[in-house]
Amino acid sequence: MSVVLIFLAAIAAIMIWWLAGQRLTSKPWLESGSVQLPDHHGVDQAPVPAVKIGLFVFLGVVGAVFSLAVSAYFMRAASADWWGMPVPRLLWMNTAALALSSAALQWAKREAQHGRMESLRPALATGLALAVFFLAGQIQAWRELTAAGYVLADNPANSFFYMLTGLHGLHILGGLAVLAHTTVKVFAADVAPERLRLSVDLSAIYSHFMLVVWLLLFALFAGWANDFVDLCRTLIS
Repeated sequence: MSVVLIFLAAIAAIMIWWLAGQRLTSKPWLESGSVQLPDHHGVDQAPVPAVKIGLFVFLGVVGAVFSLAVSAYFMRAASADWWGMPVPRLLWMNTAALALSSAALQWAKREAQHGRMESLRPALATGLALAVFFLAGQIQAWRELTAAGYVLADNPANSFFYMLTGLHGLHILGGLAVLAHTTVKVFAADVAPERLRLSVDLSAIYSHFMLVVWLLLFALFAGWANDFVDLCRTLIS
């Protein structure tokens, strides 16, 4: 339960800090003049799109779901019928692919902000291809484990591995649908960069978040998270 509370507190702190930075507590209906929000440098700043706020709220919910699943993982791992399972080497390659995909989307975000379509197209295509490679690699890792006898119902460790990686894969798949739609639009001849900036920005944010979630899950499966929790318990006691 302490893991869940710490994670939720961190998510809440990040969201409060971000919302405060966007001046969402202001009362624009009581103000006169321009509806644009000035930043700290005195330059007009456009209001935050509602879809971006919705994405952050959605990511907070997703983070809470994963934190609850990880908390259940720790509690179940203390049982006597828990047997650890090996981490396929392919997961290292999959992790690298997801990290490169996130980096490519950050590159695409920068190119979209500057309106450089000639660089935006390969950046988005690279991010999409690497994310697809990650999903294909996860499926192949499942096949390797089942071929080695680590089936879903064999022991709780197997069940949690397939459940957590499957849940993460579904979220990646959902993000791929949006990213694929954006990539198709960017290759259209008559599309303007301004129409793609928000979509690319949202795809980059989503990709970064799912990368962080996967790194935490990978640390959990590799046993590093258990060592970290034991260290924290030792320091607290």
